[in-house]
Amino acid sequence: MPDANPVHPEVTAPWGSLRSPSAERRLFRGIYGLVLASAMTAALDVPGNEANPGQDALWVLLTALAAGAAHGYAHVIARRASAEGAAGHSRLRAVLDEWPLVVAVLPTVLLLLGAVPKWWTENTAVDVALLLNTVALFGLGVSAARSAGLGWPASCRAGCADMLIGLLVIAADALIK
Repeated sequence: MPDANPVHPEVTAPWGSLRSPSAERRLFRGIYGLVLASAMTAALDVPGNEANPGQDALWVLLTALAAGAAHGYAHVIARRASAEGAAGHSRLRAVLDEWPLVVAVLPTVLLLLGAVPKWWTENTAVDVALLLNTVALFGLGVSAARSAGLGWPASCRAGCADMLIGLLVIAADALIK
């Protein structure tokens, strides 16, 4: 009798795949950080205002740190309210687990800081950061889909869907300016 649940090699996840909960959470936080960095960078780039890339870089970094802390602490509160009871010593751990969100904004922060010594203009830093974050969203989408066992065409479609978030931020930035 044939196996009722056959395993197909094309749909099994490779070793180290994103099917583990911790890898999934890191991916989620990384994507969240990229979108946050793009939105903050676009919002801070106000036409007509004097450029202050150092201050803008600080705002992007502080916003990521605050978002990570808030997200981690929200997990603590949710655990406390659930049947799991008191969070105990895991409060700090829940906040520190948000590191991928903060790491994801670092390229944007570095690009903005590169405009401080006038290596490039802040507008160039913003444009490059938005483009880089959009390409990174595509890459994370493709990587996640490949890790889930999807083929290249389906993975590229998933990457394009993720990349749309970055393109929406770029479009919104262009329309608001």
